[in-house]
Amino acid sequence: MISSFVRRIPPCTLLSAVLLCATFGFAQKAAGLSPETQRAVDEAVRHVLAESGAPSASLAVVKDGSLAYVRAYGQARLDPSTPADPAMRYSIGSVSKQFTATAILMLAEAGKLSLDDPVGRFVPGLTRASEVTVRQLLSHTSGYQDYWPQDYVPPFMLQPITSRQILDRWARKPLDFDPGTQWQYSNTNYVIAGLIVEQASGMPLLEFLRRRIFEPLKMTSVFDVDQARLSAGDAVGYLRYALGPPRLAPKEGKGWLFAAGELAMTAEDLARWDLGLIGRRLLKPSSYKAMESAILLKNGLAVRYGLGVNVGRFFDHRVLEHGGEVSGFTAENMVFPDDRAAVIVLCNLDSSDAASDIARDVVPQLFSSPAGGMERRAEQIFEGLQQGKLDRSLFTANGNSYFNEQALRDFASSLAPLGKPQSFEQVAQENRGGMIYRRFQAKFAGRTLRIWTYELPDGRLEQYEVAPSP
Repeated sequence: MISSFVRRIPPCTLLSAVLLCATFGFAQKAAGLSPETQRAVDEAVRHVLAESGAPSASLAVVKDGSLAYVRAYGQARLDPSTPADPAMRYSIGSVSKQFTATAILMLAEAGKLSLDDPVGRFVPGLTRASEVTVRQLLSHTSGYQDYWPQDYVPPFMLQPITSRQILDRWARKPLDFDPGTQWQYSNTNYVIAGLIVEQASGMPLLEFLRRRIFEPLKMTSVFDVDQARLSAGDAVGYLRYALGPPRLAPKEGKGWLFAAGELAMTAEDLARWDLGLIGRRLLKPSSYKAMESAILLKNGLAVRYGLGVNVGRFFDHRVLEHGGEVSGFTAENMVFPDDRAAVIVLCNLDSSDAASDIARDVVPQLFSSPAGGMERRAEQIFEGLQQGKLDRSLFTANGNSYFNEQALRDFASSLAPLGKPQSFEQVAQENRGGMIYRRFQAKFAGRTLRIWTYELPDGRLEQYEVAPSP
């Protein structure tokens, strides 16, 4: 586990048995989101909670370089029933890795180490420790085997362990591949990285993070769940067996989360971290560049991972992203540094896409046209096509040529029986060929369709296509 949980944007579903989507604890910050956008965000969260069965979600949104929206939804504890509140902490799992990576970069800036140092300089005795570099640890290109790939807690992980014992069992095995030749997510890498922070800094990892990151960014809620459970006033972690009801999740034994997934905090405090990243508050520009650049393998192939973060594009915007999962919790953190925006979602259900689904549904609300814009226009065109009708003033000559008499008959005969969509939303956007590409998703009872369009700068449509969604 302690997974990156990026199944939709790789480098890492449940159906609802009961609707648990009441909203509580709203707090708006700075200029905030428009009422229209707030409603869209709230609806997106409610929908995913209902579909996934996740008991609750805690959300924070950064827009224009400020904390714009904070809200909690659902039940932080099912028995006794306790509404979620933004002040409650959730485990963030592997989102913790970007803090460990930042600690390494800070020590590199101070001359205490180099990213290209061999691991053996600080943690000798590991497999091929003279060949594997610190950079390869942080980028998951080392070859060290992952000690926790499962999405549950095996019995042996209920017992306490030390970091050295983890390495004795997993980092003294033969490497899964030669260093720098492949990418493979491995929590073992970050246990080693955490020990390197302690060796190079001369202090415990959490103390270093507290002094150098949490205090400067005023992150006051951070808690180390590697040492103890969250308090009674925080969220409780759950799991589900197939489509069954949420059950209390077991707690990992002490030591298993060190440096790879040990942090818990509020969504608002994680937003403070994102604001520090957006504002370049903690590191030199060269260090941020190293963190945010896709790593190249020895054969020249780029992987979609930097140092502690996935790097790529979403909705045609550069994104730094990482998910997290530990027993009972999942998290999603998406940062758009060029747009000075971020979306943070924390959920108290493991083995679930709920946190990432919510984030990916919320992001378009920050970048797309407001309700009544492109999304509504695309839905109105769809409704017209169900009747064999088309407003040709909305299309270019090429677009109109596509919709001949046969096309209109086929659109109407195949789409009309579906009735009105249960939901119709834009899910992606990018530029191509001088046009804006938009992808929409229309959901019906028992069926989902994808709709994609190409739009010219003057707003007319060059293309409108409909097909089944896998």
